[in-house]
Amino acid sequence: MRRRIVLWPQSFRGRLVLAFSLVVAIALALVLASLPRLLDGYFAQQEERNLQTRSGVVAALAVQLLLQSQYAGPDAPNPIVIPTDPPTVSERIREAFGTSSRGYIKERLTPVAQADIEIVITPSPDEPNNEVFRLNVPVDPAVARELQGAGQQRENLSRETSYRVRDVFWSQLPAGGPERLVRVRLYDPFTFRAQTLNTIILIMSAAAALAMAVAVIASILLADRLTNPVRRLTGAARALERGKLETRVSLPDSSSPEVGELATAFNRMAARLEESIEFIRSDRDRSRDFLADVSHELRTPIAALRTFNELLQDGADVEPATRQEFLEQSRLQIERLDWLAQNLLELSKLESGLVALDLRPDDLRATVESAVQQAEPGARRRRVELVMDIPERAVRQRHDPQRLGQVLSNLIGNAVKFTPPGGQVTVRLQPTDGGADLHVSDTGVGIDPRELPHVFERFYRGTHAHEARAGGSGLGLSIVKSIVEMHGGRVSIESAPGAGTDVTVQLPHDVTLSSPVPTPA
Repeated sequence: MRRRIVLWPQSFRGRLVLAFSLVVAIALALVLASLPRLLDGYFAQQEERNLQTRSGVVAALAVQLLLQSQYAGPDAPNPIVIPTDPPTVSERIREAFGTSSRGYIKERLTPVAQADIEIVITPSPDEPNNEVFRLNVPVDPAVARELQGAGQQRENLSRETSYRVRDVFWSQLPAGGPERLVRVRLYDPFTFRAQTLNTIILIMSAAAALAMAVAVIASILLADRLTNPVRRLTGAARALERGKLETRVSLPDSSSPEVGELATAFNRMAARLEESIEFIRSDRDRSRDFLADVSHELRTPIAALRTFNELLQDGADVEPATRQEFLEQSRLQIERLDWLAQNLLELSKLESGLVALDLRPDDLRATVESAVQQAEPGARRRRVELVMDIPERAVRQRHDPQRLGQVLSNLIGNAVKFTPPGGQVTVRLQPTDGGADLHVSDTGVGIDPRELPHVFERFYRGTHAHEARAGGSGLGLSIVKSIVEMHGGRVSIESAPGAGTDVTVQLPHDVTLSSPVPTPA
C-alpha cells in the first residue's frame, strides 16, 4: 500500500507558521518582481538626462573646434561650407574634425562622451536634411575596454544637440555670413545601469532571504504564543478525561479577549462538570446508603415476624394469651412494614420530582387548623396540650394544602410523641415581609446538639435520646424537608436536652416550583 505524502502540516502551530511564511514570501516575491522594473525605468531616465548633458558638452566642444578652424592657417578665415555643387565643407574643417579612426573627436571627445559620436553639418538651419558633412566616431577600443572593466555596458540610447554657427568667411556679404547647422548626436553610450540593477537585485535577494529567515523565526514564536492557550486547553481537557476534575486553565493577562473568553467558558464547564460528577457520586453513595438503610429497616420487622411464626409453629400457641401476644406483635410489625413502605414510596417520589405541587393562593390558617384538628385525638391520648396560635386576619400564601398539611402532621406528630404527659405543643403561624413562618414547638425531651445536624437524614432516629425516639420509620423529617424545599422554603430546628424543640418552616411569598435537593447521607 502506497503511503500518502502530506505536504500541508497537520498541527495548528505548523499551519500558522506555514501561512505566515507564505504571506511574507508572497510579499517579498511581489517586491522583487516589481521593484527592479521600477528602478530600471528610473535609472533609464537618469541615464538619458546624463546622456543629454554629455551631448551638450560634446556639441559645445565640437562647435568651439569648428570656430577655431575658421581662423586657423595662413588663408584664414576659412569657410565652413563651400558653395559647390553639391556643397561641401572646407578641407581645413575636415582636417580639424579628423576621421572615424583618429583625430580630435576620436581622441578628445569620445572619452568625454563615453558613447559613439555622430557630427552632421548642413548648409543652413532651414535645410536640416541636406547634409554636407557627416562623421561617425566610435568609442576608442582602449576606452571601451576601460569602461567595460569598470562595469559599464552599452545601452540603446541616443541624444542630439544642435547649434547654429555663422560662417565668418562670408561675413562681408550685405546680409552677413550665412548660418550653418551643426548637429551632434551621442548614441549607444556606456552606462552603469545594468550593473546597478544587478547589485540592487543581489542586495534585495540577500535582504529577502534574511527577511524570510526572520519571518520564519517570528512566525514560530508567534505561533507558539497563539497556540500556547490552545495547548493549555487541550492539556486541561485531557486531564479532565483522566478524571482530574479539579483541573482549570489559567492564561496570562496578555492573552486575547477571545482566548480569555474561551478559557473562562472552559473553566465554567469544568466546574459544572465537577459539580455534576460530585453530585452523581454523592447521589450514588446516598443510593447505596439508602439501600443499606432500607435493608436494615426491613430486616428488623421481617426477623420479628419470622421469630413469631417459628414460635407459633413450634407449639408456642398452647396458651391463648401467648398466642394473642404473638399475633398482636406480628400485626404491629406488619403495620410498621406498611408504614415504612408508604414513607419510602413517598420520599422516593418527592426526591425524584414525580410529585407535582398543586399551588393555590389559599389561606394558610385553614391548613394549620386542619392539621391541628387531625392531631388533637392523639395529643389527648398522650395527655399533651395542643395549642394553636394563628392571626385573626387571613394569611394568603400560594401553597399545596395537602402537602403542607403533611408537613405539619409530621412535625406535630413528632412533637407530641417526644413530649411527656402534661407537656405542651404549640403551632404558630406568623406572616412575614417575605412570606410566612410556621413554628411547631414543644416542651419535650429535646435533642442533643450533636444530633441536630442529622435529624433530617433518612432513617435517623437518634442514638442517645429517649427510647421513644427509636420508634417510627425515621423518614418523617426527610419528607418534611423535601416538601418544604419544593415550596422554595427552608426548614430549621433548634433544641436542647430537656428544653424542648422548636421547628421553623419559612415559606417565601413567591413560590417557584423546584425539585427537592436530596439530603446528603
